[in-house]
Amino acid sequence: MTTHDKKNLSAWERLEQGRRAKAAKGGYVGYGSPPFGQCSVNGELVDNPTEAQVVELIRRHHKSGKSLQKVANWLNNNGYKTKRGQMWQRISVKRVLDRLYGKTSKITGVISQSDDNLQTLSIDDCS
Repeated sequence: MTTHDKKNLSAWERLEQGRRAKAAKGGYVGYGSPPFGQCSVNGELVDNPTEAQVVELIRRHHKSGKSLQKVANWLNNNGYKTKRGQMWQRISVKRVLDRLYGKTSKITGVISQSDDNLQTLSIDDCS
C-alpha cells in the first residue's frame, strides 16, 4: 500500500488494518477483555494461572456429565466469579469449553515470543 493510499483511509480503516496485521502475527488486538483463562501482557495473550485452575475445574465437571447449568451453579455455589466479577451462567461455561476444545481460539501455554526469545510470564504480569 502506498503512502497516498494510506492517507485516503479513515482513522477507523487504519485502526482496523493495524488490528488485522497484529492478529495475523498472533497478537492480541484488544476487542474487549481477554477471554477467561488469559490476560494481555505487552499486547500478547498469555495464560492466567489462577483462571486456568478454574478452566480445569470446568473441564472436569463437564466431562463428568454435568450440564452447563450445573457447572455454572457449582462455580457460583463455591464462590468462583467470571473475569468481570459476575456470577457464572451456562453460556459463560460454554464459551470456556468451546475455546478449550477448539471451537474458537484455543487456550495456549504461558509463553510469549519477543525478539525471537521465548519467555515465561507470571501472573504478576497480568493487570
